[in-house]
Amino acid sequence: MTETALLPTAPLRAHAQIDLGALRANVRALRERASGARLMAVVKADAYGHGALRVARAAVDAGADWLGTATPEEALVLRARGGLPASTRIMCWLWTPGGPWREAVEADLDVSVSGMWALREVVRAARGAGRSARVQLKADTGLGRNGCQPGDWEELVGAAVEAEGAGLLRVTGVWSHFACADEPGHPSIALQLTAFREMVAEAERQGLRPEVRHIANSPATLTLPESHFDLVRTGIALYGISPSPEVGTPADFGLRPVMTLAASLALVKHVPAGHGVSYGHHYTTPGGTTLGLVPVGYADGIPRHASGAGPVLIGGKWRTVAGRIAMDQFVVDLGGDEPEAGAEAVLFGAGDRGEPTAEDWAQAAGTIAYEIVTRIGTRVPRVYVDDEHVNEQPDG
Repeated sequence: MTETALLPTAPLRAHAQIDLGALRANVRALRERASGARLMAVVKADAYGHGALRVARAAVDAGADWLGTATPEEALVLRARGGLPASTRIMCWLWTPGGPWREAVEADLDVSVSGMWALREVVRAARGAGRSARVQLKADTGLGRNGCQPGDWEELVGAAVEAEGAGLLRVTGVWSHFACADEPGHPSIALQLTAFREMVAEAERQGLRPEVRHIANSPATLTLPESHFDLVRTGIALYGISPSPEVGTPADFGLRPVMTLAASLALVKHVPAGHGVSYGHHYTTPGGTTLGLVPVGYADGIPRHASGAGPVLIGGKWRTVAGRIAMDQFVVDLGGDEPEAGAEAVLFGAGDRGEPTAEDWAQAAGTIAYEIVTRIGTRVPRVYVDDEHVNEQPDG
């Protein structure tokens, strides 16, 4: 996991500043929006690139009731190294045959089951561990990805009821996931809600009494109160990023972006008109100008698809990537301005200092803001501000 506790005394080539105060405020804003439900902070993929251990602690401190990861390995690290209260509920949902089921049972994780093979493996693990497993049954209500199909649901529920009766597991939840909640008014939303209610009713008809029923992701948390049920799962919204422009801006929901990505200019130089810039010379200078070298590239997670379009704030002005983004660096045309080497180049942040946002980079690269923050790589240290745990040892 990418963790850096404090800025070292030497200047950094680049860093991603993580504002844990903003994250805690986002948790509180999301809890208020879904006040009738508990809140799961989704910290998969190293907390969308923000650093799972620090983010998990801050989210729980701010009132998150659950933590969610995709893989069991992510969840096991959180349980072992997260410094979380023992009572913190952690759920993981992306399993393959032969996964660490027994370790998950022994760590009191809530594990997701989408089919009979997974139920058999978790039952075997519970027998081996000599303790009951916490299981959540996932229903495919229309996403067509993970989850049990409606036609197979009765069998899966029946087998879970039998295992629960034998003391091998406790069904703690029934859940599903939206396909198009980030497209308000999409007809699939109502269809999935109906299917979810029917599948929950079938589970209850067979005698299951799940602790939580949940289907709401970030966009549904923000715009579909009828989908909140007992628990909402907030991922991208937790980090102050809107699920999509159609849903609204972060400010519309009282959210603030948590990550600011900045680098120090490595070089500023004068070049004449007609000077080619970067691989392929897809950009040539229209006149005599100054070029600034920003020492981050696609090896750091800067999308190559944003070549010629990615925005950067330098010296209070928006600049645009000139030519191709390379593995370790890219160039901006400074238009004759002469900032010193070492001057700050802000790629994205909250936007309230005039800097671009992750959404601006998403538009430049033809992708989504989820990908922009999640792909920032391990060569870029995370620097935490407003951290209530600053006196602890850094996470490895």
